[in-house]
Amino acid sequence: MSHQIHNVFAGTQIVALIEVRGTKNSLVHPRGAVGVVTRTPAGELEKLFLVRFPDGFEASLTREQFDVLKHFKDRLPESSAQGGFELEQFIIYRCVVGSRAYGLDTGASDTDVRGIYLAPTELQWSLFGAPEQFEDNAAQSCYWELQKFLSMALKANPNILECLYSPLVEKQTPLAAELLALRGRFLSQMIFQTFNGYAMSQFKKIEQDIRNHGEVRWKHAMHLLRLLLTGAATLREGRVPVRVEAHRERLLAVKRGEIAWAEVDAWRKELHRDFESALATTRLPERPDYEAANTILIKARREMAQANQ
Repeated sequence: MSHQIHNVFAGTQIVALIEVRGTKNSLVHPRGAVGVVTRTPAGELEKLFLVRFPDGFEASLTREQFDVLKHFKDRLPESSAQGGFELEQFIIYRCVVGSRAYGLDTGASDTDVRGIYLAPTELQWSLFGAPEQFEDNAAQSCYWELQKFLSMALKANPNILECLYSPLVEKQTPLAAELLALRGRFLSQMIFQTFNGYAMSQFKKIEQDIRNHGEVRWKHAMHLLRLLLTGAATLREGRVPVRVEAHRERLLAVKRGEIAWAEVDAWRKELHRDFESALATTRLPERPDYEAANTILIKARREMAQANQ
């Protein structure tokens, strides 16, 4: 019984029905995140399931706080003559991100897929609500619902902006093409706060690791340097230049730990200063175009509603 309470086994994929929070009540995963049960309750008195999410974060959830992924999909509204919910038919945009998009891939690189799905109207209107994202760790994929994607883009989230400018697009509907045509409207001076601010905070953590453990997360350091390069170039060019081949060899040398930390640290400080210089001369507006994002979201919702009539 301890391994199959409510027909939930260790290894079962689940959908979180609540926001998953960590220390100091900080949001770690939104409602709708997919995880895997790694431990079921030990007996009748214990109620908590241990769930592991794709980034390695683990949380203890009660049975009421999650749904079995298969059952969740089965309850979604019928949306085709065949019935049932197939995520693929609601995906409006799919691209490859990560090292392959950056031009930093090697023979051992994974293929990371990201994209957007447009929730069916009945699900959007229901009490249950549409999941903000679907994650599949095995497939190295993540799809955000359009509204969540737009909200993060307006906040200059680096991962989202890179999706909009990925050179490796695998699927694009007419609606997605309209969104890509407007992608410049999401760029603003907020990029300095998000790109530079995140890199600075992460470099401080790396320095703390060096002091405490004498270890450097070289791959992480490489991607932080890449983030600084990309952010400054975005402020100057008015677009997100995802590919960084011009710096490939030096960045990969950092990833392999072939460059002394002192040199890496000097490079990142130089990049911070360059980022500040780019901010001082950028032609990007202070804030993104919220109205443009709102217009395309309303259009998408209206078209989905009309299609279901």
